[in-house]
Amino acid sequence: MATIALEKKRKNIDLPVDTLQKLSIMAASQGKSVKAFIENLLISKAEALSVEVSTNPSPSGDQWFENPENMASIMRGIEDVKQGRTKAYTMDEIRNLLSSDI
Repeated sequence: MATIALEKKRKNIDLPVDTLQKLSIMAASQGKSVKAFIENLLISKAEALSVEVSTNPSPSGDQWFENPENMASIMRGIEDVKQGRTKAYTMDEIRNLLSSDI
């Protein structure tokens, strides 16, 4: 018979004393340990949620970021910064560049 190993992560949580007491009573009424009761409660809540992750980095959902060419340009810029292929300008340098006759 094949067994399936579920990946688990241990996490300590802090709860108010009165909350823990209420959860203990609820767990005992179901014949479970507090730990098992809380785990089952959280697992069932998480399974009921529908989570969508947007690839759009804009908090406002700006459609400009939906264009693959725009995102490719951003990714190239990020890579340029990582590779040191960029130059930081001061405000005075920017003003001079904008006011110069090109």
